[in-house]
Amino acid sequence: MEDTLRIGGLPMVRLRARDPPAAGPAFLEATVLPGRGMMLLQARLRLASGAVVDALSAPDPGAAAREFDGGADDFAGNRSFSFGGAILAPYANRIRGRGVEGAREIDTTVAGRALRLPRNWGGKAPAAEQYAMHGLILDAAVPWRQDAPERVSGRLEAGDFGGRWPGRAVLEFDWRLEGGALALQVTAQNAGDDPLPMGIGWHPYFALPSGDRRQARLRLPARSRALVNDYDEVLPTGALQPVAGGSYDFSEPGGRALGGAYLDDCFTDLEREGGLAMAEIRDPASDLGLRIASPSQQVRAMQVYAPPDKAFVVVEPQFNLADPYGAEWGGRDTGMALIPAGDSVTYDARVTAFALENR
Repeated sequence: MEDTLRIGGLPMVRLRARDPPAAGPAFLEATVLPGRGMMLLQARLRLASGAVVDALSAPDPGAAAREFDGGADDFAGNRSFSFGGAILAPYANRIRGRGVEGAREIDTTVAGRALRLPRNWGGKAPAAEQYAMHGLILDAAVPWRQDAPERVSGRLEAGDFGGRWPGRAVLEFDWRLEGGALALQVTAQNAGDDPLPMGIGWHPYFALPSGDRRQARLRLPARSRALVNDYDEVLPTGALQPVAGGSYDFSEPGGRALGGAYLDDCFTDLEREGGLAMAEIRDPASDLGLRIASPSQQVRAMQVYAPPDKAFVVVEPQFNLADPYGAEWGGRDTGMALIPAGDSVTYDARVTAFALENR
């Protein structure tokens, strides 16, 4: 039943849709890397024209394997979130702290407990702050199984993530191709005796098949944007700004053209539609729309990363705001789940494709 190849020393599991729609946009294949935290490397998507394209911005498998070399750029698995679609846990986005002299680490506090996290990202300017970024499973090897061509599952006995996180966690992953859609589910279970803090997210680089980023449109019904100090460090100030009527208002039914705007912004106070937190990316030049939706009530934010010189849009549904335990938030609920002993929380994301002429 397994459809497995290897890239470098990593298993590469291929999913194939069992019964996709006969016509119209649909996801047909997907490639998952269990050795990189169950990240999605690529997905193949049929357009309304019948052409089949790569849905994600990512290198071919051989080039991807070379990226995962454990070198300076891949410290703590960083290369996993530079393309494809990495899964982020036990926190998404940034966590700030005090740098540890002589080590690529920070001292910080999570849910009242002093911890040391990898200092794996930060601003590029001289003296810019460095911090922890996108969780602790970016290069984790996850035991996995494929019981059907259209599905792959994994289970990681994460424990305390090598002494870097409070509590004990078990993470279960499930990727599926169903009904023309691509679906991800991540369940975090508290296997310890104390409450387990948990933030989960997903980091997909959705490619624009037309390559024409200026005409691409984003729809994201949200009431607020988290302000940041700048687009280098991208650190939250603790202020939330209403977006209605402004240049960051993407709530109109047809979305808003991206034009030349640079985005690396976290949107919150999400306006759910039919119980779903959602966003849409529209590429009119290729007659393609992608709808990213989550029924998880714990999804409180969507980070959007869209440089104007790139033909992709990253939309990240995630539990938490950036730096969720930072003093700048003044005690605000920043979206981190606190799972009681023996309980669990589930993250769901589903991507469906549609032809714009039908919307």
